Amino acid sequence: MSHIALVTLVVRDYDEAIAHYRDALGFEVVEDTDRGDGTRWVVVRPRGSAPGTGLLLARAKDEVQSRAVGAQTGGRVGFFLHTEDFAADHARMVAAGVRFLEEPRHETYGSVAVFEDLYGNRWDLLQPAA
Repeated sequence: MSHIALVTLVVRDYDEAIAHYRDALGFEVVEDTDRGDGTRWVVVRPRGSAPGTGLLLARAKDEVQSRAVGAQTGGRVGFFLHTEDFAADHARMVAAGVRFLEEPRHETYGSVAVFEDLYGNRWDLLQPAA
């Protein structure tokens, strides 16, 4: 086994999720395929990243899944977005309306700030220390 290929993120709506991840977070849409049964296979990943782990945006199909939207990690930071230019990416994301829950911190392991995605899932924007 060489790597984790996809991580599923349950969303309310495909198009609003695509718009958020593409426009606010700067991801690219790798695939958006209609599966013919009212569902789509939607994969996004950080723009410019090497092929590898992506997010599968899966629309909630029932009440149980709908309750999980935005709470998939129980309120903990569950996703870690690495950057090579923390200040530029933080500024771009703030300008795009991304909600940061704290001011940037500079720790021994790098520069970091917690933000929420469209649904309230918590992420770290992180530039690891050199």
